[in-house]
Amino acid sequence: MPVLKRKFYSQNTINVARNLLGCVLCRRIGDKIYRGKIVETEAYIQEDPACHAFRGKTARNEVMFGKPGLLYVYFTYGMHFCANAVTEKEGRGCAVLIRALEPLSEDFDNTNGPARLCKSLNITKDLNGVDLTSSKSPVWIEEGVKPDEIVTTVRIGIKQAADYPWRFYLKGNGWVSKK
Repeated sequence: MPVLKRKFYSQNTINVARNLLGCVLCRRIGDKIYRGKIVETEAYIQEDPACHAFRGKTARNEVMFGKPGLLYVYFTYGMHFCANAVTEKEGRGCAVLIRALEPLSEDFDNTNGPARLCKSLNITKDLNGVDLTSSKSPVWIEEGVKPDEIVTTVRIGIKQAADYPWRFYLKGNGWVSKK
């Protein structure tokens, strides 16, 4: 399948979060490529108090202000990494958290949560800032099959602005993370 272009990520963050469902996240490790269908996402925009960019640019969130289509990886709770796709226009801190994948390749299966999928695919801070729009990158996202039914609900795992209906997932998919 074709790799998603930068124009895809340049859209409104909430649209990107919905449109990433059904797309395929690809991770190259050595000579092997692992693929997983994106089944759950959450949107974060700069004006959102739960967004890392809410208080402006820092060393931690600098990639969020970069070109749309970059991978933003952050470390949380002193032990977990989480992967996001940078969205909207350069200079604006917006991103979509990839919350869960349905594995399409053998050899990995613990991907029903943002930290689990990063651990399973060895996505760490070393990959922060890689270009998701190139299959030459160690991580990229390909077009997928548009889903039949998308559930829209509130975000989970955060305290501020948890009531925003910016979490999206594929209805009935067994790989969606649990509350």
